[in-house]
Amino acid sequence: MPQLALRGALYTLIDDPFLHPAEDCARYEEDGLILIQDGRISAVGPFNRLRSRLSAEVPLRHYPNAILLPGFVDAHIHYPQVEIIGSYGTQLLEWLNKYTFPTEAKFNDPEHSARIAEFFISELQRNGTTAASVFCTSAPASVDAIFEAARQDNMLILAGKMMMDSHAPKNILDSAQSSYDDSKALIERWHGRGRCLYTVTPRFALTSSPGQLKLAGALLREYGDVRLQSHISENRDELARAADLYPDRANYTDIYDHFGLLDERAIYGHGIHLSEGELQRFHDTGAKIAHCPTSNFFIGSGLFDIEKTRSAARPVTVGLGTDVGGGTSFSMLQTMSEAYKMAQLRGISLTAAQCFYLATLGSAESLGIEDRVGSLRAGYAADIVALDPRATPLLELRSEVAESLDELLFALMICADDRAVEATYVAGEPVYLRAQG
Repeated sequence: MPQLALRGALYTLIDDPFLHPAEDCARYEEDGLILIQDGRISAVGPFNRLRSRLSAEVPLRHYPNAILLPGFVDAHIHYPQVEIIGSYGTQLLEWLNKYTFPTEAKFNDPEHSARIAEFFISELQRNGTTAASVFCTSAPASVDAIFEAARQDNMLILAGKMMMDSHAPKNILDSAQSSYDDSKALIERWHGRGRCLYTVTPRFALTSSPGQLKLAGALLREYGDVRLQSHISENRDELARAADLYPDRANYTDIYDHFGLLDERAIYGHGIHLSEGELQRFHDTGAKIAHCPTSNFFIGSGLFDIEKTRSAARPVTVGLGTDVGGGTSFSMLQTMSEAYKMAQLRGISLTAAQCFYLATLGSAESLGIEDRVGSLRAGYAADIVALDPRATPLLELRSEVAESLDELLFALMICADDRAVEATYVAGEPVYLRAQG
């Protein structure tokens, strides 16, 4: 018997609308029902078909004015950078030195790590995000803090200690061997505990020695189900610096490939300036890219070419990331809006289905968790967000004249923000309920 039921309009992606007709990829029920048992969806479909499975003992929460969707999946975010979101006026390498590195040094203090981690998890939930791939700092305590905060709500978090032994302030550097030892200990402590998943996390080639990248590859081979996250080709100066540091490698991608860090478990943030040959290598190995548009606009890194990256001839899997704190919002709705605008500047008009795919199932696929989250399907975790398309006066006015579901969803992703999140459920439990009034 279900333990909870949610009723309302349902919208979910079941396939990739970049590669298949949209009508084959999305499912919509004007009056739907989600039955939840032991934190998972036990059944989902039309209310009239499933109502017989309800009983008086099953709490039924009705959202007559909302759309129920799978919770958003943030494919790339830095929890230690929350404090520097919206900091003024630099590009990537100066940003790191001026803002990021001094802020990350604070996370040598476990109490500070715990305070920011708790705030961060709450902020994700307030924005309807129910899973995320998270960068910590080089301090192991920063990893303990984020996993402990996530564990309190049984939230799916992928995270890892930043591996960085070069070209940064000494107070946040590790060594190649200590990064391996620390990561190994953290994997043993956290990977698979509840819904915590460990991700091997070299920051990027500019702050890792060859020895450290080699040991990161060793961790991937030793633990066959951990993931890897890093950064690539975000900024032109970064590319030049990578070439200087690794002159024997053919290109930036080849650095990671050489050390065994390019496979189906790997996701790299940004990928703005990748060549066709590098994209082909991503496709061949199954490595993924996290598209982070608010960060790319804010730091001035460039315009990601989603059409080229997702080309049907050799598609690269792409997820959507907020990249807080270079990114400017926790809201995946706002991030979808900026992804649309960035594509427009390249002459591409993304559909609502494509954008919601990137923020849900696409991000889940990019993180290798599409078998458990990212879609409303029986057997999947009951990670669900209720979005109110009339949450503000402007949205209410806009919704009144929407002539189709696609138009309504598009207006929602362009005009909405965290105020549109009416409720967020993680593993079937409400972790955020919007205040009424």
